[in-house]
Amino acid sequence: ETVLRTFFGGTKGERDVKRLWPLVAQISQVYAGLANLSDDELRGKTADFRRRLAEGAALDDLLPEAYAVVKEACRRHVGKSWPVCDQEVGWEMVPFDVQLMGAVVLHEGRISEMATGEGKTLVAVMPLYLNALEGKGVHLITVNDYLARRDAEWMGQIFRFLGLTVGVIQHDMPPAARRAAYACDLTYGTNNEFGFDYLRDNMAVRLEDQVQRGHQYAIVDEVDSVLIDEARTPLIISGPVQHSIQQFDALKPAVDRVVREQMKLVNSMMAEVEALRKQGKGGDAAPDEGEEAGPE
Repeated sequence: ETVLRTFFGGTKGERDVKRLWPLVAQISQVYAGLANLSDDELRGKTADFRRRLAEGAALDDLLPEAYAVVKEACRRHVGKSWPVCDQEVGWEMVPFDVQLMGAVVLHEGRISEMATGEGKTLVAVMPLYLNALEGKGVHLITVNDYLARRDAEWMGQIFRFLGLTVGVIQHDMPPAARRAAYACDLTYGTNNEFGFDYLRDNMAVRLEDQVQRGHQYAIVDEVDSVLIDEARTPLIISGPVQHSIQQFDALKPAVDRVVREQMKLVNSMMAEVEALRKQGKGGDAAPDEGEEAGPE
């Protein structure tokens, strides 16, 4: 095993970490140069990134700078607080190197596994920000309405500081509110809400009745739960039809008659069998006329 690891350069995880370290170092280098910018200048980076994308730059080219901008925005919010699910919550988070690695992995479309307490909610902020720069909308899919609202209000402060809009989908929201949430740069919601909105959009007769505006990039929180456990339950939409084609009322009397006749027939056959059984038991007790009883 040692020989193989030496030959192939270590395990898959070790090779990934080795590959990501130069990128993390580049992010840290850019981050170090952002401290002297004013809030407006830091916020202006978002418009600059979008201009460069329009001129042909790729998201991968912007990744080190975009992640550094998010990290600096997080640093500037340390010690501040804002309402999250009707509770005042303080901000004390600045991404560590391991979180930067996880954020790069998510942007690459792969799974990043992190233990509870390692800050996966913060990790998602960086790839969400980067992909939202294209203006096509990105989604964060989580497992329940509370987490969707909490993360949208908690992380949303960082996005809004950088000039992006944030929406959240909740159960029982009217179509107009859903459409407004999907029109934001970033939209938080559950897999069920996103799924049912997609199904309803496919049933819509008019374009203006649809609420979603496309599917560009998404991050799935608790991916094992959403794509394995929850995926076992299909999303089904049902509703009233204008003209019923069911024939239950017409066929029920005939079916009832058939069932009654079957019961009568079965009961009659069972009665005959019981009579024959009793007759067979009694026939051995009396000899036929003209024969003597007793041993031969």
